[in-house]
This record gives sequence, C-alpha cells and structure tokens, in this order.
Amino acid sequence: MLRHSPSRHLLFTQLPRVAGFLWRVLIAFLRNRGILLAGGVGYNILLSIVPLFALLVVLLARVVDETHLLEVLSVQAQHLAPAHAEVLLEAVRALLDTREVIGILGFPILLLFSSFAFRMLEDALAIIFHAPDTHHQGRSAWVSVLLPYAFMVVLGAGLMALTLLVTLASSLNALWLALVGREMPFAGLSGPALNLASFIGVFLLFSAIYKVLPVVKVALRRAVIGGLVATLLWEGVRLLLVYYFANISFVNVVYGSLATLIVVLLSLEIGAIILLLGAQVIAELEHNARRGVPWYIDPRRQAVTHVD
Repeated sequence: MLRHSPSRHLLFTQLPRVAGFLWRVLIAFLRNRGILLAGGVGYNILLSIVPLFALLVVLLARVVDETHLLEVLSVQAQHLAPAHAEVLLEAVRALLDTREVIGILGFPILLLFSSFAFRMLEDALAIIFHAPDTHHQGRSAWVSVLLPYAFMVVLGAGLMALTLLVTLASSLNALWLALVGREMPFAGLSGPALNLASFIGVFLLFSAIYKVLPVVKVALRRAVIGGLVATLLWEGVRLLLVYYFANISFVNVVYGSLATLIVVLLSLEIGAIILLLGAQVIAELEHNARRGVPWYIDPRRQAVTHVD
C-alpha cells in the first residue's frame, strides 16, 4: 500500500488554495479596473520622473559630487525604465544644463510635477483597498497633501547616502592607489553592489508605499511581504523587458520615432501593474483578517452561502 509523504500531501493541499487565492486576487484586480489604474499611474510616473530626478540632483549636488550622483542615478533609472534608462538621464542632464534658467520660481513647478506620481498612486490604492465592505478610515487632508513630499525627502536621503558611499569608496581607492601603486581588490562600489543597493531600495520603497499610502491600516508584516513579492516580480519582468526590447521587439518598426517614448511608458505601466497587484494581494489578506477567516477562503462566497 502506497503512502504519501507529508511534504507531498502538503503540496497537493496548498496548491489549490494558492491557485484559488491568486484567481480571487486577479478577479478583484480586474473588478477594480486595475489595468486602467496602472495606465494612469504609469503615465504620471513618466510625468514625474524627470523633474523628480532633476530636482534631487540640483539639491544634492550642493553636498555630494555630481558625477558620482549621476552614476548612482543611472542605476536607479535602469530599475525604473530598463530598456531606455539613458533617455531619462539625457532629459535630466538637459534640465540640469538650464538650472540657472529654472531659478527660484521654477522649483515649485518641479515640486508640483514631481508629486504627480505619488498622488495618482494614492488615488489608485484608495480604489484597490476600498472594496464595498472595507471599513474606511479617514485621513486628514493635510496628510494626503504632504505624503508625496515626504516620500520625495526619503528618496533624496537614500540617494544621498548611496552617493556618499560611492564617493567614499572612490576616495579610498584613490588613496590606496597613491600609497600602494595599484587599485584596491574591490575598487569602488561595483555594478553588482549598486544593483543590490537599488534592489533593496526598491523593496523598501514598495513596502513603504503599501504601509503608508493606503487610507486603511495595513499590517507591517503584510506590507513587507507585499513589497518583497512585488520587487522580485519586477526584477524578473525587468530582465525580460531588457531582453525583449533588445532582441525581439517590433516597436521601432511600428512607432518609428515615438518608439522610445512608447517603450518607456510601457515599462512604467507594467511596473505599475505589478505594484497594484501587490496591493490587491495585501487588500485581500487584510479583508480576510478583518473577517477572521483563513487566507485561502473567499469571505464573499462564504457570506453568500450563509445567506442562501
């Protein structure tokens, strides 16, 4: 008589539950018009990313080396728009070349455009988390106004810290070269180290978005899990996008001179879909927790069964 091992039994038990939960998340995501929301978020990220990067570089260049700052920024751009990160950097450099023209009056405009993405994302998350049976927890209007700028300050602090590390590593390597006559074994912060730091930064950003931006209370543990899953998924998709647009894509043939803009917008929209899908997962888990039922049970179907 054959006996099934406990691990195999657990696998066969959990797989249908996971599949059912993911199907429920997808249905809820489509019900909330998630694709439409992702398009709006992606478009607003495209509007915000150049003024945000330019604003951070203008402010941080006063305290850190601008060359190292742009080097770090290039890695961040590759994580946001993997196929055409250099296009974003060229736009930032062009805006930096006219920093004298921007002047004091131009900074409020840059701040306003930089906040568009966070404001749109907050509205999208409100729709994701505001299912008809979700308890609404009010938020002060001032909090919603200031949250985008708080995220911008955090991003600026992270960018400055990473740039200072790059500058310190470069200075130590120069000192080692002067003393010993050769470069350090690990000269500076290598590309993999910067990519790892960027991965951690994206993970922390996603987790903070899931924890802070929704108008409902989200448990820190679920925000961290959602942030990790969304970051891993985005990293995998990012590598596929780089390969696809480099080897297979027909976008250049179809859109001609508009291809670069289309590719950047498409990359940002796919990233927004992943971000909102992660939020939908958290919303379903929070919904089950409030109802006091396990994660794999659909409380809506259970409610209908009780009514019948």
